[in-house]
Amino acid sequence: MSRVSCPILSSRITTAEHAAALIGPGDNVGISGFTGAGYPKAVPAALAARMRAAHERGEDFRIGLWSGASTAPDADGVLAEAHGIATRLPYNSDPLLRSEINAGEVDYIDAHLSHSAQQMWFGFYGRLDVAVVEVAAILPDGRLVPSSSVGNNKTWLDQAERVILEVNSWQPRALEGFHDLYYGTALPPHRRPIPLTEPMQRIGEPYLRVDPARVVAVVETDAPDRNSPFAEPDDTSEAIAAHLLDFLRHEVAAGRMPPTLLPLQSGVGNTANAVLAGLGASEFTGLTAYTEVLQDAMLDLLDSGTLAAASATSFGLSDAGVRRFTEGIERYRGRILLRSEEISNHPEVVRRLGVIAMNGMIEADVYGNVNSTHVMGSAIMNGIGGSGDFARNAYLNFFLSPSTAKGGAISTIVPMVSHVDHTEHDVHVIVTEQGLADLRGLSPRRRAARVVASCAHPGFRDALADYLERAARERPTARHTPHLLQEALAWHQRYLETGRM
Repeated sequence: MSRVSCPILSSRITTAEHAAALIGPGDNVGISGFTGAGYPKAVPAALAARMRAAHERGEDFRIGLWSGASTAPDADGVLAEAHGIATRLPYNSDPLLRSEINAGEVDYIDAHLSHSAQQMWFGFYGRLDVAVVEVAAILPDGRLVPSSSVGNNKTWLDQAERVILEVNSWQPRALEGFHDLYYGTALPPHRRPIPLTEPMQRIGEPYLRVDPARVVAVVETDAPDRNSPFAEPDDTSEAIAAHLLDFLRHEVAAGRMPPTLLPLQSGVGNTANAVLAGLGASEFTGLTAYTEVLQDAMLDLLDSGTLAAASATSFGLSDAGVRRFTEGIERYRGRILLRSEEISNHPEVVRRLGVIAMNGMIEADVYGNVNSTHVMGSAIMNGIGGSGDFARNAYLNFFLSPSTAKGGAISTIVPMVSHVDHTEHDVHVIVTEQGLADLRGLSPRRRAARVVASCAHPGFRDALADYLERAARERPTARHTPHLLQEALAWHQRYLETGRM
């Protein structure tokens, strides 16, 4: 049975190929999708076929591609394979697209996720020609039931000149009611405070809106999200989790947060999953989450009662996690809420709620600056995503990483990071499997001593301590944050050339 029950929009049901023909070279296209959930499944492949045909004729057919965050091989990947992306924002994780970005073929605007919708509204990115948005159903009155992510869909639907809807029957129809879409935002100077004071407070409505006159095509699909399995926690990730949990216990004992902690934000990945698993095995109960992505470990916490409820903008589940959620969807109703990323990542709200932020990093330097995005200072990995939104505004933030990479050949604690995403002014706590460095209230040189002693791998600790000692000795009039610039850069160069110190 069709999930398109609006008479006006049901008359526009067509094929993916016909819908893709409504997208032209040079168009800016806003697609749904956030961390492999809720992205369009059919139109990108049909569009990529048009691009390949155009290129064979010697014609240039590329688009600007905007999303909520990362999508999947059958969205970002097929368009990158067709060499059809001219610009991309605000986040990406596809390996083929990453290689094209690093080769200079694609202009990548790596933006804070909380900035992407508002800067589009401000006109900073230019005109949005087409929105291609996946939904779970279209109601008789034209309202849209969102699917497994929200991301920037509200903004794309509001602003696009033409709208293509993919109605995916693989998405549970029972998702209706799991969303809270706030339509009260305005542009300066008419802005008002976001009226959100508790993580699970509803301030909007369960549906997306769209002007039917701008919907040029509706495509029916039945295809799964990109569901990524997570590795079982290893000794390194479990050690990181243990250090972090002990620190939270200390904060509770010191009276700096309640026994139920404060709302949790967790980045995506195996280390983050290990931290959440550690919470599940701990004494903490009645927790809440105000985050971006709901991973399998958060379902575990909801099932066990460790987590009472979670607000996010997207799912990011494995195949097993999807089955568990779908089969038990009613027991999650009222305990999971999906919002637009302009709300899930809103700096004002994050600060008001007092979020505890936990995010990964590529490297940190001895003074507490963190690189989340670039390898050896030049090659983008994925992007800053929402880590800056949360870290800068969190009550307490953690940056997590193993102390080494490349099989132990590279230290993730370095004299000076090769690229700065989070400055020393914003970073509270750095955690590796070696230990934890609480940097709050410390001067740079005291931070450096703590980072080296607590977080660096023993194989690199002496070299880092020696660097700090010589920097202080050789810069007697610059001892606030002493550096030996050539040597700090040479540290990375040696890694680049040899993979070791």
